[in-house]
Amino acid sequence: MIILAATPIGNLGDASRRLIETLSTVTVIASEDTRTTIHLMRALGIENRPRLVALHEHNESEKAAELVELAKTIDVLVLSDAGMPSISDPGYSLVAAAATAGVTVTALPGPSAVLTALAVSGLATDRFTFEGFLPRKSRVAYFRGLAREPRTMVFFESPNRLGAALADLAAALGDDRRVVVCRELTKLHEEVVRGSARELATRFADGARGEICLVVEGASALASDLPTGIAQVLALVAGGAKLKDASSEVAEATGLSRRDLYEGALTSR
Repeated sequence: MIILAATPIGNLGDASRRLIETLSTVTVIASEDTRTTIHLMRALGIENRPRLVALHEHNESEKAAELVELAKTIDVLVLSDAGMPSISDPGYSLVAAAATAGVTVTALPGPSAVLTALAVSGLATDRFTFEGFLPRKSRVAYFRGLAREPRTMVFFESPNRLGAALADLAAALGDDRRVVVCRELTKLHEEVVRGSARELATRFADGARGEICLVVEGASALASDLPTGIAQVLALVAGGAKLKDASSEVAEATGLSRRDLYEGALTSR
């Protein structure tokens, strides 16, 4: 079978007993970086020396068939550098291939940067969406596409691009959208910073250090009364949308008249 195993995202103490037991007995490990796996096993005091197979974004498609064939007769443990494989890490193509071949896939649950960031953010946790790594280009347009997303959103971002990403977020979703920057989760210098999009864009203008998760407040529910609808049109326009497009979007979501929204917003500008 294929065994997906979550590894610590920082603190080695988060390694589960099941992970340690499996690392101690398995004969084949497919990992994102075999050097990281060797370091992890040494740090955990594991003397087992399994066969290590590199499985990363550049070779997953070609390695999937080989690993699925192995998994028909033995257990193949799959690891990413941190957290759960296949969540913004290699593993998806392998799992899909295993499912197609009728090979059992199971998981050893454990640390998750996404869920940890969401839990400590202080933002709504009843509904959320994980959006993965932010794009390097056209981020304003990307964020505008999420302007009416009502669920809390979780993203990964590079520490060097953090300030620019937050500035783009503020431009697209509004300066006051609540955002939480989670840095170095579970590590010695863990930091959780809460504030508005504009405040955090200023604070992290020069970037940051470490692994970064962004948690962003979802959009407030669109109102059914005209004054609030007009205010929401103006908010979209402030984020860079055209007045006509913003009026149509709010009208579609609320049932209010597009013409009334357009003329009301035009008068209020």
